[in-house]
Amino acid sequence: MAVKLRLTRVGKKKQPTYRIVAADSRTPRDGRFIEIVGTYQPRLEPSGITIDDDKALKWLRTGAQPTEAVEKLLKINGTWATFKGEPAPAGDPS
Repeated sequence: MAVKLRLTRVGKKKQPTYRIVAADSRTPRDGRFIEIVGTYQPRLEPSGITIDDDKALKWLRTGAQPTEAVEKLLKINGTWATFKGEPAPAGDPS
């Protein structure tokens, strides 16, 4: 089973909110998923990104492939740098 970290759309019409989930690559976008890793709220100013680093790193280390959008969110959050063994971004408060 190929696992991907990807976005699932939730929320009302014209007011999207996304969940970052670990899901089988063959399931539909809003279909079944294995685990919720975080959320993304693009309509907030600035955009709200909440990612559980432990869950995300667990899935990345077991071979889950992030989509382009999720990889970008992981880089903004600093989780991607942790996964790659690089120093955290300068704007990271931790």
